[in-house]
Amino acid sequence: MGHRLKYIALYRISVIVWMSIKFLLQIFWFHKRHRIWDQDTKRKWEELLSGQAEEYRKKAVALGGLLIKFGQFLSSRGDLLPQSFIKELEGLVDRVEPVPFYRSRQTIEEDWNAPLEEHLSSIEENATASASIGEVYKGYLKDGSPVAVKVQRYRVKDIFRMDFKALKIVFWLLDRFTVYGTKADLQALYREVVRVISNELDFTMELENGNHFKKRFSDFSSVYIPDYYKDLSTKRVIVMEWIEGTKITDLSFIKKNGIDREQLARTLFDLCVEQFLYAGTFHSDPHSGNLMLKADGTIVVIDFGMVGEIKKEDANSIRAMIQGFILDDYDRVIEALKEMDFLLPHADTERVKELLKQTTDMYLEGNFDKLDAHMMNDMLADLQQFVKEQPIQLPADYAFLGRATSIIVGVLSSVYPQIDLIKWGRPVIKEWMSGEDSSFSLYKEVAKETARPLLSLPRALIEYLEDGDKEREWKSYHQKNKLFHQYYLFYTLLSLVLAVMGGFALFYTMIVPVLPSLWIGGVLSGVGVVGFVVFSINHLRMLKRIHHNRRNEG
Repeated sequence: MGHRLKYIALYRISVIVWMSIKFLLQIFWFHKRHRIWDQDTKRKWEELLSGQAEEYRKKAVALGGLLIKFGQFLSSRGDLLPQSFIKELEGLVDRVEPVPFYRSRQTIEEDWNAPLEEHLSSIEENATASASIGEVYKGYLKDGSPVAVKVQRYRVKDIFRMDFKALKIVFWLLDRFTVYGTKADLQALYREVVRVISNELDFTMELENGNHFKKRFSDFSSVYIPDYYKDLSTKRVIVMEWIEGTKITDLSFIKKNGIDREQLARTLFDLCVEQFLYAGTFHSDPHSGNLMLKADGTIVVIDFGMVGEIKKEDANSIRAMIQGFILDDYDRVIEALKEMDFLLPHADTERVKELLKQTTDMYLEGNFDKLDAHMMNDMLADLQQFVKEQPIQLPADYAFLGRATSIIVGVLSSVYPQIDLIKWGRPVIKEWMSGEDSSFSLYKEVAKETARPLLSLPRALIEYLEDGDKEREWKSYHQKNKLFHQYYLFYTLLSLVLAVMGGFALFYTMIVPVLPSLWIGGVLSGVGVVGFVVFSINHLRMLKRIHHNRRNEG
């Protein structure tokens, strides 16, 4: 592919749009030819998608620009694309052929408005890293301090502007001629792509993000964020402290320097928990290349061009959603999804609620203690498929959060293969679920939700006994027995509480005048004892009757 053709708008737009049209025609023709989806058809379908993803990856590496970044964006969209496509895109290396150094030098001097030698004593002309947006060079300040100089690629803004036009055409085709027009808000998705990637083109934002993270993680003694040179940084050039180290997954380096792998994994785990669970910004691209390791075991985090944000209100919504799952309150789950803009306007909320409940019950049968790593993987796979089939669309920040989480899980497994994420995560989730306002908020919710149906039992029972039509509302004999069981259990416990309270009140009134008269405590205690005996006997009779009926039915 000719070097100059990259910078011609008509050529780039034609290549991108034609590749998209070809993919759509291939998919259309495949569905026309294969009406029955047996194992052989599924295998051919996976081969088709893998082939398309491979072609996309090769075109992305050849053209550079938006195709690489968009490929990385798509690799986070399990709600939109099949896993076979995503798997191929995950191998998309954000590395392209370096631009000639004189181009980068020209950009530096234009932004500094001065010769390069005015601020640097020297700079190595061979880039140490080359990506779709920037080149990284090693340089030295006048005082001899080594620095990393990241320079925006030649005409990268022009390239992205052309590619955004091509992408807009592709999205229009998807909206008009495919089912994605009904399953996804493609206009919103396009705006997200433009917003997220445009932010990366402004290096001043990366500078701000880096300084923010440096301040945020200053208490993490084993984590380091490089210093930035604000006076030398611009929209197209960023200068930061040079760090000597290697990728965090370099096991030979870890062994050579005697670094404790479990402790290293724990430090990284705690770092990610702080970012991924609580309100604030998080690193959206924490792959091993952006997580460096120093000889003393310190983790160095670099490249803050891609960051996502969890808003405080969204963090509360996520907490409420998980509480809804735990408490079997799917109205709360749906409300939380709406608050986070996960559900598209035309979503059938009752259908979504029913499917969520079925999925949860199928795996857990109401018991979250059964959750282990294998079951969690199965649930996530089914949930991903569920999201693709329903009118659910993840906002970009949450798609990136999911991608960042999956990347970190891979890094953690490489660093410390024995890691038990369920064991490490349970106390963290328990603390997180308590919320920011009270360490007992979840337990308050559990108590409140448990008490609500019990407190409504008397009215429900009266309606049931007085109105014969109500009987049709009970789905089975078992449900009626369950209701009476809860009724007797509740009033037995209530009577016990009254008896204990009355007894204490009577005792203390004889010592210190807590109540105006002794008889009040005596009446409370007596009513409680009588109630406890009556309800306990009736409860036992009911259980005995149920047992007898079961034996007769058997």
